[in-house]
Amino acid sequence: MNSQSLNYIEQIYSDYLSNAENVSPEWRQFFQENGWRSAVGDLETNGSANGAPAAPASPVSPPPPSAETSPPAAAPPLPETAAEPLEAPPSGQSKTAPRVGGEGRPARGDVQLVALQERVDQLIRNHRVRGHIIARLDPLKQPRPQPPELDPAYYGFTEADYDRVFSTRTSYGPQERTLREIVGWLRNTYCRYIGAQFMHIDDLSVRQWLQDRMESNENRIHLRRDEQLRILRKLTDAVIFEEFIQKKFLGAKSFSLEGAESLIPLLDMAIEDAGSDGVEEIVLAMAHRGRLNVLANVIGKDPRQIFREFEDLDSEQHIGRGDVKYHLGYSSNRRTANGRDVHLSLCFNPSHLEFVNTVAMGRMRAKQDRTGDRERRKGLTLTIHGDAAFAGEGVVQETLNMSELPAYTVGGTIHLIVNNQIGFTTTPQEGRSSVYCTDVAKLLQIPIFHVNGEHPEAVAQVLRLAMDFRYKFQRDIVIDMYCYRLRGHNEGDEPSFTQPLLYQAIEQRKSVRKGYLDHLLELGGVSRQEAEQIAEERQSHLERELASARSEHFVPQQDMLSKVWKGYRGGKESEAPDIDTGVDRTRLAQLLEAQTYVPDGFTVHPKIKRGMDRRLEMAHGSVPLDWAAAESLAFASLATQGYPVRLTGQDVERGTFSHRHAVLHDVKNGATFMPLNHLSEDQAVVEIFNSPLSEAGVLAFEYGYSLDSPDALVMWEAQFGDFANAAQVVIDQFIASAEDKWRRLSGLVLMLPHGFEGQGPEHSSARLERFLLLAAEDNMQVVYPTSPAQIFHLLRRQMLRHWRKPLVVMTPKSLLRHKECASSMDELATGQFERVISDPKIPDLSKAERILLCTGKVYYELCQRREELELDKNVAILRVEQLYPLPTKALEKALATAPDGKQVIWVQEEPENMGAWRFLRCHYGDNLLGRLPMTHVCRPASASPATGSRSAHVWEQNKLIAEALGEE
Repeated sequence: MNSQSLNYIEQIYSDYLSNAENVSPEWRQFFQENGWRSAVGDLETNGSANGAPAAPASPVSPPPPSAETSPPAAAPPLPETAAEPLEAPPSGQSKTAPRVGGEGRPARGDVQLVALQERVDQLIRNHRVRGHIIARLDPLKQPRPQPPELDPAYYGFTEADYDRVFSTRTSYGPQERTLREIVGWLRNTYCRYIGAQFMHIDDLSVRQWLQDRMESNENRIHLRRDEQLRILRKLTDAVIFEEFIQKKFLGAKSFSLEGAESLIPLLDMAIEDAGSDGVEEIVLAMAHRGRLNVLANVIGKDPRQIFREFEDLDSEQHIGRGDVKYHLGYSSNRRTANGRDVHLSLCFNPSHLEFVNTVAMGRMRAKQDRTGDRERRKGLTLTIHGDAAFAGEGVVQETLNMSELPAYTVGGTIHLIVNNQIGFTTTPQEGRSSVYCTDVAKLLQIPIFHVNGEHPEAVAQVLRLAMDFRYKFQRDIVIDMYCYRLRGHNEGDEPSFTQPLLYQAIEQRKSVRKGYLDHLLELGGVSRQEAEQIAEERQSHLERELASARSEHFVPQQDMLSKVWKGYRGGKESEAPDIDTGVDRTRLAQLLEAQTYVPDGFTVHPKIKRGMDRRLEMAHGSVPLDWAAAESLAFASLATQGYPVRLTGQDVERGTFSHRHAVLHDVKNGATFMPLNHLSEDQAVVEIFNSPLSEAGVLAFEYGYSLDSPDALVMWEAQFGDFANAAQVVIDQFIASAEDKWRRLSGLVLMLPHGFEGQGPEHSSARLERFLLLAAEDNMQVVYPTSPAQIFHLLRRQMLRHWRKPLVVMTPKSLLRHKECASSMDELATGQFERVISDPKIPDLSKAERILLCTGKVYYELCQRREELELDKNVAILRVEQLYPLPTKALEKALATAPDGKQVIWVQEEPENMGAWRFLRCHYGDNLLGRLPMTHVCRPASASPATGSRSAHVWEQNKLIAEALGEE
């Protein structure tokens, strides 16, 4: 303690005055004895409790860590390898050494010893807070800062104080220690090969649990011989695999794990521990570095499959499809050492590294929901990151923020960072503003562990601590494993071009396996002969696998749809028969009426009550159905048929445009009630959750959820369709291309409000043209429905057909309350989704003077103006409701009565370079169906979707409508 400690003491004293129970027993006794006032007076006069200056002129080097054995004669430096046992400094303790705290607490007037105790307490706290800064985390031993507050000399201690006995009653273990023992214990716990950041956690009980777990064993693990051998085997597997690939496939990209081989035993131990905790499913996600090694040595993919991919002998199976080997996923079953079965799933992943994180979380959430694991105990999500990506990709923050939200929690995710200390050719100093790549994770109330990856037993200690923390608190946890990248970003890279000094240091390092083997040899538990035999066995195994891969009899493994996906299919829509999606009229009325009931005593907002009364009229057939009623009937009818329904997005409970009100709020007490979950006793669950203000992370989560829920209607709704821009990576890299790249199906629904209504360029367009540009090989459905009946049948079709493709829906804004945008109950009771809707006023197109094709909201504006001009018998307006897969057969049927050579005009409110026009012209050319000349009416091509001026919008829209109807 020094004069700078006064504010700290005053804060504790303030807490004491507020409530004595707020402070520890030692502080209560201290304040009760009233000796602290004299201590403060001494500090103000002399600068420290014992008269020493607050900032000593000649700092004393701190003693080295303590040991588990008897102390030696001299204090050695901290050891360089984890293999060496830590040795303690000489105790030098005298039996008459003065004591501070505990039973030897000084009498009332002896305030100097109390001040010394306070300085020791500060030293302990600062090691807990900042000890990680001087921990030896970097295998390359690059210089690290040396904070003065971790040096006992900073507090005025001299060599004479090292054998003084102090109280450590607030710490785990002995209630008294000498200063020498305290410093050694702190250095071993917080400054060795593990750095812990946990003091930012607000919950005292969580901090205390972590302190006790680390300080009780000085943050070390004691492994049995069989555990040490297992680590050695997994390290050998990792090293031999990489060396084998480098020799057998010269120059091929593999994104080697060399320099970070400790990842393999770490993952192996994680799976074993998870099995012991009752985990039955583990979903893993990672980028390309080390992926092949993980596939072979953790997930269980046969090396022959990987080698065959290197040989590239089956190219005819991948023409126009597939992905590179280090992006592929895999799943397997593994039996742990204690006899438990664990299913492993490694997610496929594109080069957009971190976007797979919430995909993995979504998959795990779906697995948990499917098995009824509402406590989130039977599944584990384990994500592996690179340091540069963890600090650089914004979706990481989205992922962390979602981790404890009710709609997205999975019971805690283990984040493993393979810290290469470089990103491609970018150094940490160029790539982040923070000290650690993990600093973004401090937004959560979770610990962050940094560990030297060159010390496998330190890695094992951190992993076990992390798994225990997750099991107890069900929160995320971060492990930052410092290592290095032996080669360049890929095997064709020369890293010394840009990091010559770094790679000079890397060249001096021996492999992790060699270092750990040396440690085991010193302990005497493993012989070199045993180690060589392990390596020879692994080498021989890989040679056999390579021979099998090169054999002409090799049969590639087929990744077939199985388990929950059995019975579903992808491929062409033409091979998926249409299905009747109607529901009995009486049943619809019952379902709609059920949604108007609320519990006794529940007070609904008066405006919402009027809407519910109107919905009751719809149920009785007095008024037609609006969009919201038809949508809710789709949800209700599917849920009561056993199909779970899940909808998330910003403001989806109420709806951005205040149309849905799926979750009701009591205006008197704030209680909530969702009628959709009270339809019948045996219905499937309906989940409608507001999401955080995130697009990429949330959409990726729902995509992941859909991968493991083919029998659930999984939807994401954007606040405005334009906001899907912020999730474009997910749309491009996963939703649009996954079937082609990875043979993975999804029935995810994207609901994107779209329509030009004078709200400016960022609230008009869901970028319909972008989805159509991505459309090929029937990879997804792109629709623009214009009536409540259409959205009802569309959503039901999505589930009742066993053809699973992503569905992109341009949904309305103003049409939600447009009086003409309505449907009868009978339209829902019969029929199906119509890809093209003919004009009921002119069924015979040979009698029409003009034939207009359009999609979406503009239809109603065309009809209104047509009626004003009394052109009902002259101008036919047909609606194209499904834009992809192309509705060619439906168009042929709708246009069958149009005479050859009759011009057809495509009308859209989007600019010419947006919307559907260019897509349709590209596919149909200048002659629709080969016989009908086709032209267009739309806004001029523009760099921006829409004008920001309301009056300019009205002028443009009127001009467009007039031109379409032939007024100009």
